[in-house]
Amino acid sequence: MTLPVQPPVSPMLSKLVTQMPPAGDVLFEPKWDGFRTIVFRDGDSVELGSRNEKPMTRYFPELMGPLKASLPARCVVDGEVVIAGAHGLDFDALLNRIHPAASRVAKLAVETPASFVAFDLLAVDDEDLRPRAFLERRRRLEAALAGARPPVHLTPATADRRVAEEWFQRFEGAGLDGVMVKPLGLPYLEGKREMLKVKHARTADCVVAGFRHYKDSTDVGSLLLGLYDEAGTLHHVGIASGFTAAKRRALVDEVAPLQAGARENHPWRHWETPAGESEARMPGAPSRWNAKRDLTWEPLRPERVVEVSYDHLQGNRFRHATHFLRWREDRTAASCTYGQLEAVVPEELSRLFGTAK
Repeated sequence: MTLPVQPPVSPMLSKLVTQMPPAGDVLFEPKWDGFRTIVFRDGDSVELGSRNEKPMTRYFPELMGPLKASLPARCVVDGEVVIAGAHGLDFDALLNRIHPAASRVAKLAVETPASFVAFDLLAVDDEDLRPRAFLERRRRLEAALAGARPPVHLTPATADRRVAEEWFQRFEGAGLDGVMVKPLGLPYLEGKREMLKVKHARTADCVVAGFRHYKDSTDVGSLLLGLYDEAGTLHHVGIASGFTAAKRRALVDEVAPLQAGARENHPWRHWETPAGESEARMPGAPSRWNAKRDLTWEPLRPERVVEVSYDHLQGNRFRHATHFLRWREDRTAASCTYGQLEAVVPEELSRLFGTAK
């Protein structure tokens, strides 16, 4: 490739805020829940780069033709690869696409085809647009994608805070992850957290049923969380992490009394040695992104309850790691059910793409 911006590129990132900032010199965009992807196109050559700068081209062969049909002949575009299912964006289906077998990738490309949502233009022809203000890059992107057709989309954008608030509330059930806030004068700063993101925040009481050690230490790095369904089955719903060094050490004493006899009759004991792809999201399964990452875990008797904050429920699991708030000694493990979680009615994604700017 002979583009003015060469792969790999580290995407510009964002800082989390709890309140929607006022309107002014910013544009608001939906925050998509998918794989952050930078597309490099030079004629017939197309490459997809991930957030961690690893190539993803082989995992999404069905996007090659549409990207060539919708993007300028020579360009670098920042966006998100998503999969839209019957109930909104399906991140689990997206995870399944990261598979080493070419035959499996080809099969899933037909069964769960992906889409690409563009939201920034880093280069076009021989021009590097990264030093330019975001407003100019946005206008150039709109012109470049004027003829785009599904599965390639231009993300909606608005300067109207009321519209952004409507997106934030109305489209969460479709898998939208919140709202992005982008200053109009902002250049593209690789790897820097200069944009803002507003995300949903809720709390839940969960059973603590296991933990992982922090790196190579004896400290507790994360707690494994569970919720009961109506049939009384305890499901692994995610983790609580992000502890300070002092908290990691303190948790060792907190969980120690729950280790004795934990393996015997533990509801997740058969997950300690994952057998195949169907168990890919169980506590001890290998990471799709980093095969060398140690995800072994220690079971605990599922007796204590913790309150955590979370932003989004994807299927029957928390989409992201939760944050520990406090122990709930007043709650019983059996009371920690899915019934406490706020249900969000899905919205059709087409309604969002049809919203006027």
